[in-house]
Amino acid sequence: MFQNFSDTDQRHLTPARIADLRDRLEALGIDGLVVPRADEFQGEYVPACAERLNWLTGFSGSAGSAVLLKSAAAIFVDGRYTLQVREQVDLDLITPLQVPDESPHDWVSQNLPEGGKLGFDPWLLTIQDAKRYDAACREAGAELVALDSNPIDAVWQDRPAAPANPVVQQPLQFAGVSGEDKLRAIAEGLRERDAAACVLTQTDAVAWVFNIRGSDIPHTPAVLAFTIVHDDASADLFLDASRIDEDARDALSQANVRLSPPEKMTEVLQALGAATANVELDFPWAAEALRRTLTASGATVTHHESPCTLPRATKNRAELEGARAAHLRDGVPMAQFLRWLDVNAPAGKLDEISAAKKLEALRAQTGELCDLSFDTISGAGPHAAIPHYRVSETSNLPIEKDRIYLVDSGAQYVDGTTDITRTIIAGTPTPEMKDRFTRVLRGMINLSRARFPAGTTGGHLDPVARAPLWEAGLDFDHGTGHGVGSYLSVHEGPQRFSKTDRTVLQPGMILSNEPGYYKAGEYGIRIENLLVVREAETIEGGERPMHWFETLTFTPIDRNLVEPAIMSDAELDWLDDYHAQVLKNVTPRLESEQDQAWLQAACAPITR
Repeated sequence: MFQNFSDTDQRHLTPARIADLRDRLEALGIDGLVVPRADEFQGEYVPACAERLNWLTGFSGSAGSAVLLKSAAAIFVDGRYTLQVREQVDLDLITPLQVPDESPHDWVSQNLPEGGKLGFDPWLLTIQDAKRYDAACREAGAELVALDSNPIDAVWQDRPAAPANPVVQQPLQFAGVSGEDKLRAIAEGLRERDAAACVLTQTDAVAWVFNIRGSDIPHTPAVLAFTIVHDDASADLFLDASRIDEDARDALSQANVRLSPPEKMTEVLQALGAATANVELDFPWAAEALRRTLTASGATVTHHESPCTLPRATKNRAELEGARAAHLRDGVPMAQFLRWLDVNAPAGKLDEISAAKKLEALRAQTGELCDLSFDTISGAGPHAAIPHYRVSETSNLPIEKDRIYLVDSGAQYVDGTTDITRTIIAGTPTPEMKDRFTRVLRGMINLSRARFPAGTTGGHLDPVARAPLWEAGLDFDHGTGHGVGSYLSVHEGPQRFSKTDRTVLQPGMILSNEPGYYKAGEYGIRIENLLVVREAETIEGGERPMHWFETLTFTPIDRNLVEPAIMSDAELDWLDDYHAQVLKNVTPRLESEQDQAWLQAACAPITR
């Protein structure tokens, strides 16, 4: 099994750990410490050895940060985790606060004593974030102090070792473009900007540019490594050569990539500084330690968005064909799983863990599952109201009749990454459940149907998915959708649907479409498909070409929760057409007649 369901409640350990850390800080002459949920690569997912925030506070979410002072501590999370954080941290010792309403920088400026020293690990804060903390400390009349080593590591006695897993080549048939061609394109941009080099710090960018994959991070086939790309299209990859298989090593050599052990990177950065080179870093993503090393050595450091970001986000033809194949494949275990739930859930013998295990086992039966794309969110009843709930042996709830069950899951296949959410009910929903479900469904449908001109951003379209909820005075506290990688991170930028997003949507971008509704303590609803932005086309009778979305996901939506009376004809037509496409594409791939019959019923047209 890829998913671990062991208990995550560490609240009984928090007092001693905080006391030990405060003792360590006092010995260092430091009044506080910034504890981000990050590693030196600043990715969303981190290896076990970098789970410092979880070790200290017990919070297991994928985003957040804490600030520990001598007599106060706060943890900062976004709307996805407001319920979860209160269940996981010791509320007597740590105060949970929600961003953006409360920011850690504002909290520091208000709580750090005048003359105080706030410590931070410069490998764990981005350049942009370090600047914000520095401003907050100055406002408080205090000082931000970069530490030579992380104080948590000194008191974390059983800290796991760093991963060193094998690195393999991603076949060109799925990557679409060679690493050599990608490096040439990056180098051309460097020369145009009079930059000698750029440092690639995001693990999925490194994996993408060299067409390599690994397993250093749970559920994300990236490689924990830094890369420096030079203006002559050569590159330095800081990775133990013994980890790399022969095919990947040959491809790297052909692309003029020099392999060096990770500890050699500082030496290469200092050489760039000695040459007074202009070196690019992506300030919102690159560690402050990199900037400090380069500037101390004499380099000129400039901000530029990673040259991998947009090319990686705008999938090429091979990547899109892989994504389509992966989603068609994934539609089979999803249909089998939903039928299994339909048959077995009414008996009341299923629970959150057994459901998650069943879905993973069905995906494994495809023979092509490389990993889950994230830990399955398997939430029954009140747990469905926690957007990023993680089931454990302690929290495991039964899937009960007449109560909502939400499952958000995904798979990593060598040709693509999937992410899908379905909300179902075994039994009879209340009128309120049907109303809320249908409003979420309408939002998902309307975003799927959107036509939009060039220059449109995810922020422009986000209200389309929220409008049916807004009509009833309702909303949800997370983005409507995120970008998705190609056998890489299930959460990929820069594209997304959110209220504040300013990234222009471009053909080839894959995004999730997942509006929701959450009634704390009772139930939650989310419906998610993946979409790909398509080239603009002329609409009959129109004057300007408009982009549109192709739906990649093929899995039925629970008809028992739909209230047709509050849907428009166009919305119902879309739902019926979608179900017809699911039936057409998935039925031939189902071997069982029972599965085929169930899918036919699940995809039947809906009447008012």
